[in-house]
Amino acid sequence: MRDTTASRKFIDLIRQASSKWANWDPPIEIKVGDYGMIDNETGELDVEGNIYDEGFQTLLDNQDLNINLSEPSCQPQKGGCDDNMIMSSSGVKQGDFSVKPEVSFLNLASASVKAEFQFQEGKRGAVLVMHKPQQEYIPRGKVLNRIHKAVELHDKYLVTSTFTCPGYYIYLSNKSGERIALALTASAPIPAAVGLTAGGAASIDWWTDAQAAFLRKAFDKAGQYRYTPLYTLKHKGTWVQRLLRGAEEEETEDMMWPDCTPPWQPLDEDGDEDPVWEDKDEDFAPRSAVEGNLPFA
Repeated sequence: MRDTTASRKFIDLIRQASSKWANWDPPIEIKVGDYGMIDNETGELDVEGNIYDEGFQTLLDNQDLNINLSEPSCQPQKGGCDDNMIMSSSGVKQGDFSVKPEVSFLNLASASVKAEFQFQEGKRGAVLVMHKPQQEYIPRGKVLNRIHKAVELHDKYLVTSTFTCPGYYIYLSNKSGERIALALTASAPIPAAVGLTAGGAASIDWWTDAQAAFLRKAFDKAGQYRYTPLYTLKHKGTWVQRLLRGAEEEETEDMMWPDCTPPWQPLDEDGDEDPVWEDKDEDFAPRSAVEGNLPFA
């Protein structure tokens, strides 16, 4: 499986589970207000600009759209921080974490995150875990209504919210029906523990028993919100969609900016386009769990 098709498959699976867009490479920053086109091969957003850039404000002024995005009421807003967000696609079941002899050196009692997942054999499954995610989003009620008419956003995809975090774990299964475990914990101060300094201080990091090519994880030791694993992507509604709704129906932000659909055909288990693909298994349904209350704008 090529990395490009793995990227697109992972993004597609998370989108089906959450209606949001995954970032296959979370260290690459995705910002609220970014716009551009989706790369059909990788599924990633090719950013062309940002609505909060000074140059974009000049374009708005030239089109007499009467909005100043530098005003505080128009600037991106931040939501509260939550403990953990865990998402899994169809083909994945989350189970209880079971202690194994090889992880006896972990301080599991104080683990910030611990989970175990069973993947369906013959089917790709995706898992996304974010530690202490924080959402940032375009405030509702003004911005999206005005910029909808901007010529520069015609046919473009717009990032309306992002989820950043200091630690993430993403995994795409290999179709073998594997079972994996993960934990974000401090290792005991013993020389054999990976990541310890010479002084023997405990090191907080991800532990996993997953053995796969498509595993990515990171944790910022300083707790900085360096990673953007997830974001909301909207696409400007077309005149056909507005015509189908009827001329008398007043347009809302959600009508003007519906959730975007992928530009590719349904994908087979290896991430290649397969127009006749159909998901027939109802036992392994997509799941998402959040410890807290994010607004999900």
